[in-house]
Amino acid sequence: MDSYQLTGYGAPLERLEAARPEPSGDEVLLAVEACGVCHSDLHLADGYFDLGDARRLDLSGGRELPFTLGHEISGVVVACGPRAAGVAIGDRRVVYPWIGCGACSTCDAGEEHVCAAPRALGITRAGGFADHVLVPHARYLFDPGPVAAAPAATCACSGLTAYGALRKVAAREAPTPHLLLVGLGGVGMAALGLAPSVVTADLIAADVDAAKLDAAAGRGAAGTVDAAAADAVKQVRRRTGGGVSAAIDFVGSPQSAEFALGALAPRGTLVVVGLFGGAFKLSVPLLPLKQLTIRGSYVGSLAEMAELMTLVRGGAVAPLPIDERPLAEAQAALDDLRAGAVLGRVVLRP
Repeated sequence: MDSYQLTGYGAPLERLEAARPEPSGDEVLLAVEACGVCHSDLHLADGYFDLGDARRLDLSGGRELPFTLGHEISGVVVACGPRAAGVAIGDRRVVYPWIGCGACSTCDAGEEHVCAAPRALGITRAGGFADHVLVPHARYLFDPGPVAAAPAATCACSGLTAYGALRKVAAREAPTPHLLLVGLGGVGMAALGLAPSVVTADLIAADVDAAKLDAAAGRGAAGTVDAAAADAVKQVRRRTGGGVSAAIDFVGSPQSAEFALGALAPRGTLVVVGLFGGAFKLSVPLLPLKQLTIRGSYVGSLAEMAELMTLVRGGAVAPLPIDERPLAEAQAALDDLRAGAVLGRVVLRP
């Protein structure tokens, strides 16, 4: 089995060969057809999240090096353990990678993606920057229907993360006539394609990259804003008559969060998704005076993945712009992503 593995934090990926794993028990082995490259892979490769004020959240625990990254995976079933059921050799499937321990109250509640002892593929267990991946149970496999391997793979993170955040906006008690999407990377672009199926709102897209703003205008955004402009918040307020009712920050930097928060109308909700890192200052009195809500959103549950895949199979979701590359370009893809030179998603093909 060929894989491109992390052998040291902050070091380039290396190609390694190993014996193909054999599934046991409920396990299912897939031949990887496609694996997306996510910004979270950069944090995992670095070994930390930036918490701001010179503080870091160490990510080096929970896995042994060398380690195979990659959590946006689609593939074909090639072997099954003796207890595996619900799939057959030759089935095409998308992998839900956010697997929990399966034994805690969080997992029992259907929230495996926030389990404190995760077994997530590409995070703590070997992922999809390889030609094969071992999945612990068939319940984590979803039929992509007629959707091709590369766009199907992106459902497992960029699609699911966007869907989970949009669901939180849709659950607001107050109306949402305007929704601001901040950051047009892979997840932000996925949100543009998904939003019409989840929320009823005029979409305003914001980014600092003119090419991404142009792409958003062609993907259903009612308006676009250069988030780097000195009057970016004023532009949003003028366009919406006083501010947006909800904003989703797909960047998660001090600048993006401050911009999104400043653009909210009274009773507005900010959902923070991005993990870029840092810390920002908050004028605390504005929370009660404007009745603002700030909440986080991390990927999505297994149930939300099932809902998303129903939409995807039905053709209700516009696919992301995708740049397909051979698996051997895994490190180059990470480098391009770090440089901000990716529109949509890079998807690796073994």
